[in-house]
Amino acid sequence: MSHTSQFSLMTQRRFGPFFWTQFLGAFNDNLFKTALIVVLTYDALSWTTMSPSMLSNLIPGLFILPYVVLSATAGQIADKVEKARLSRFVKALEIAIMGVCAVGWLTHTLWILIAGIVGMGVHSTLFGPVKYAYLPQHLKQEELVGGNGLIEMGTFVGILLGQVTGTLLVAYGEMGVELVAAGALITAVIGWLASRGIPLSPAPAPELRINWNPITESVRNLSYSRQNRTVFLSMMGNSWFWFYGAMVLAQFPVYAKDYLHGDQRVFMLLLTVFSVGVGVGSLLCEKLSGRKVEIGLVPFGSIGLSVFGIDLYFASLAYTNTAAVSVAGFLAQEGALRILADIVLLGVFGGFFIVPLFALIQTRCDPKHVSRTIAGTNILNALFMVASAGVAMVLLSAGFTIPEIFLTTAILNALVALYIFSLVPEFLMRFLAWLLIHTIHRVRTIDTDRIPDEGPAVLVCNHVSYVDAIVIGAASPRPIRFVMDHRIFKLPLLGWIFRTARAIPIAPAKEDPWLMEKAFVDIAHALHDGDLVCIFPEGRLTSTGDVAEFRGGIAKILERTPVPVIPMALRGLWGSLLTRDKTNVFERSFTRGLRSKLALAVGAPVAPQEATPEYLRERVLALRGDWK
Repeated sequence: MSHTSQFSLMTQRRFGPFFWTQFLGAFNDNLFKTALIVVLTYDALSWTTMSPSMLSNLIPGLFILPYVVLSATAGQIADKVEKARLSRFVKALEIAIMGVCAVGWLTHTLWILIAGIVGMGVHSTLFGPVKYAYLPQHLKQEELVGGNGLIEMGTFVGILLGQVTGTLLVAYGEMGVELVAAGALITAVIGWLASRGIPLSPAPAPELRINWNPITESVRNLSYSRQNRTVFLSMMGNSWFWFYGAMVLAQFPVYAKDYLHGDQRVFMLLLTVFSVGVGVGSLLCEKLSGRKVEIGLVPFGSIGLSVFGIDLYFASLAYTNTAAVSVAGFLAQEGALRILADIVLLGVFGGFFIVPLFALIQTRCDPKHVSRTIAGTNILNALFMVASAGVAMVLLSAGFTIPEIFLTTAILNALVALYIFSLVPEFLMRFLAWLLIHTIHRVRTIDTDRIPDEGPAVLVCNHVSYVDAIVIGAASPRPIRFVMDHRIFKLPLLGWIFRTARAIPIAPAKEDPWLMEKAFVDIAHALHDGDLVCIFPEGRLTSTGDVAEFRGGIAKILERTPVPVIPMALRGLWGSLLTRDKTNVFERSFTRGLRSKLALAVGAPVAPQEATPEYLRERVLALRGDWK
């Protein structure tokens, strides 16, 4: 089935004006913030006596502070107030803040500009819950990954262009300060004009009574989010990325000046390659995920963040230049391209990490609580980013070099990732599935939209190989509880994966009647809780490639819990190394080669009263066709 490109959303009123509103906001935040940091890094004595290293960590921390204090209130406002109206109010506030800051630039009054940093933090805090809660209201589920990818790309390109523009403008000396003041004010006005095109976005909870106490509301917000374990841990993973990014990006001004011995344009180059990397990674997510929320990309992104963060440390040690250089001079140095490659790949894998997490949060949380869930995410983001500024200052005070900070952050990332993935094994399962279908096989899915987005159902499928569960799980838009042979749970790695994925062990009645009965009880509980349950009614792997008779277990399940049954058929797996085909297995496997084609076909739901074993087998055979 052909799909329109995610870029087609840019031409549609439901997405385009909102995209440009948030893009210009990200651009202006960073034009202003970066201009101030660069002025204080390269011309500090005319403004303040504070250390540039401390200022480069303090200013981002002050920008983030309003997220800690006001995010809970902002989330309530976004759920109560129509979003187009709220967006226009926020952009009008931005015009007022930039007007006041223009006075600070022109009079060299640092405290006004510091107040402006906090003010822009307030502006972004108010807009944050709108930014991601808006998308599920106007995009279809299959458009969410592409839409989120565009928003993330736009955010980081806006950040990049804002940082580049701020750096370039202040390079003009006194005139540059005037250009920053004018440019920030003009950008705010253009952003307000863009917001006027945002379509009506009804408030999901207009009856909501706002709790103006930020402390109690923040606690209540996070407590509510914690009730959905997967969503809350996804929020924590999202916040960890912002800790990582803030920790690394905050070091770039001094890293460029004191370690790479570059001018402002070298600093600008580092920002450019990182932001381009995040933009590319965000856009690639739709291609790599197959237009669905593919959280298997999250472990992949995390691996890259650690690998290239560690290599950035070693690349920095290998860089030996001590003379002041421009961009051209830096690029001519031995080791410079390796440093840039590490930074751009940090961005790419950061995109793989962050986009699926946001899409997961949007699709798995309560629709009436989306804005407050995003606000809770912003609270955590803010706490983690403020913590990153504090940790960076502590490490610098303890004598850590900036390359050592890069190394420490990359190692911490690996530890945090292992912890989160051990708590939510769905990430690891989807990662294994993603690797399987993007390396060994090319998987085509047929009518997977027939798998229900919510509510209980039983999935039945032919059992061809040892990786059937992984292929089916990768195609499903939501988690599946698989019913599996109890012996699999005794294997060291697979046993841990399937146990933590809440698979249900089953044994033949003649071998362990108690375990068999317990399996049916667990299946009934899972369906009662609204889960998807997948069984392989043949009861064993095929040894011939044919579909064996379906056993009576499905009838027993439906007798206890009558729910719809979704027939499915795997095609093209028979004969691979992962099947029980003992005839010419290696010859067949090598003939098929890597990236061999297989398919998963999904049939229309069958009512429980019609779902006899014989009828379901006929449906599976019809879906499989002549394939094995």
